[in-house]
Amino acid sequence: MTTSSSGDQRPNILLIYTDQQRWSALGANGNPHIRTPNLDRLAARGTNFDHCFVQNPVCMPSRISLFSGRYPSSLGITHMGVPVPETLPILPKMLKPYGYRTANFGKLHFLPHANRDHREAHPDYGFDCLEVSDEPGVYEDAYRAWVRAKAPDQLDCLSVGLPPARHTWLKMMGASDTVNHPSAEGRDDFKGAVVFPGREDITHSAFVGARTVDYISRQHVDGDPFFCVASFFAPHAPWFIPQRFLDEYDPQELGFPDCPAEDDMSTEQSRNRLLSARQGYYAAVTEVDLYVGQILEALEANGLAERTIIVFTSDHGEWLGEYGRWGKSCPGSDVISRVPMIVYDPRHPTGQACTRIVESVDLVPTLLDLAAIQPMSRLHGSSFAAAVRGQPFEGKEAALMEFNGWKNIRTESHRYLLYEDGREQLWDLEEDPCESRDVAADPARQEVLAKHRLLMLRRMLEMERPLPRSWQY
Repeated sequence: MTTSSSGDQRPNILLIYTDQQRWSALGANGNPHIRTPNLDRLAARGTNFDHCFVQNPVCMPSRISLFSGRYPSSLGITHMGVPVPETLPILPKMLKPYGYRTANFGKLHFLPHANRDHREAHPDYGFDCLEVSDEPGVYEDAYRAWVRAKAPDQLDCLSVGLPPARHTWLKMMGASDTVNHPSAEGRDDFKGAVVFPGREDITHSAFVGARTVDYISRQHVDGDPFFCVASFFAPHAPWFIPQRFLDEYDPQELGFPDCPAEDDMSTEQSRNRLLSARQGYYAAVTEVDLYVGQILEALEANGLAERTIIVFTSDHGEWLGEYGRWGKSCPGSDVISRVPMIVYDPRHPTGQACTRIVESVDLVPTLLDLAAIQPMSRLHGSSFAAAVRGQPFEGKEAALMEFNGWKNIRTESHRYLLYEDGREQLWDLEEDPCESRDVAADPARQEVLAKHRLLMLRRMLEMERPLPRSWQY
């Protein structure tokens, strides 16, 4: 049995990780339309951080930043398609010397996935158990293997469509694809909700939920602690959702974007597409919520609930029709950069919201802090464990987002964006929450602009982690 310095057994850690879920897509965060009863109950028991910001607007850099506790630029990974080095210290490797067993089920996305054979061995990145499926049903991976064993007659129902980059790679390599896709061409991710054609118990979300429940059920009450990641692809597009989850939403009741573009609802077709997309997105979150409930029940049933820290968060948000846009990209507005972050430590059931700014990069030092483990010296994040314990917590003055060619700083009242060519933008979020009017050139805002430039420069200096010297010279 592994114990902390206080003599108590170290806690288990369960990370429930969704893909592309913006902060507002949660009932506990004030959305009156979405149905997330299990996550809402988790938020009511734990600490709900309502100003958590990710460090990159797309999957791969954001995920490795969270797992490493470091900003993307320090890793040289600020855009998609850069394989994560196998030697990089990430959370499962940090926990292992302290007796933790580690597992990841579902999406990991540490490697580009369109240009490889998913039947080949995947680097373990420090996980003892790794069942990777980065996209729902489009590759011969752990998800399809699970369905093949459970319901082989359902295999042809799984694929949500050939990713465009996969289609290109297959043509260039002259390779064949054994997976049955809805279309031979690249898919359209944002056409709206589609009814999943198979059984609802064999969706990708069902796979992540079932494998996580099985893993939890195999952990002994008096055994070594575990770190388990339940990594859902949902609510990332495309939205192939079982009918019963779609039926929970009337598209006409979901409303239109808070920040519409001038022409995004100019035709009935565009309006219907937007409402259908919102229905699919919300239904995908509700499906995940069902499996979150099953995972939490498994902790209770196996006597692990009082020993397990539970984290729920996402890697970035989604435009979802705001500004007439889809997906995620520059300038990293709140619908992209602001994500849910719920941390429940059964030793400290605060049941409160924290309005202070935190970053995804802060999660690793926080979990190490809660597990009584000294953080590594090269981490960039700062622990917010004090807030989880219900203690006074100041938070950060600003959150940083980085991408190839630009960076932005998000403070309580403004967002400042700097491009590599020297262009600047500034939005006053109190006057203009939609970030629709750039005020960087406003003579009355020059003091605010200078303050945010300074914040950016100071963060760049704080990020420096020089290698230790072996002697004076």
